[in-house]
Amino acid sequence: MIFNNGQQGVADLKETIFNDPRPIFGQLKDLGRFKNFKVVHSAIVWPNDLDLACEYLFYLAFKERPEFQKQFKSWGYLDGVV
Repeated sequence: MIFNNGQQGVADLKETIFNDPRPIFGQLKDLGRFKNFKVVHSAIVWPNDLDLACEYLFYLAFKERPEFQKQFKSWGYLDGVV
């Protein structure tokens, strides 16, 4: 993905889809359903009404990068929210 700050990265959704117990994520274990997404207002959206915000995708792509840790904390991604 290329983000609006010019950073390029890969947001690996495998852990999110396979470890989240909510049925809405379970539906995306099917590759055909997973591939059926659209980008709407910088979010990834599936027909089952699941959407992932660009901030979350950025977090997934760069969660190990020290220079972004303060931002991730302000978004609540380092406090056990995710």
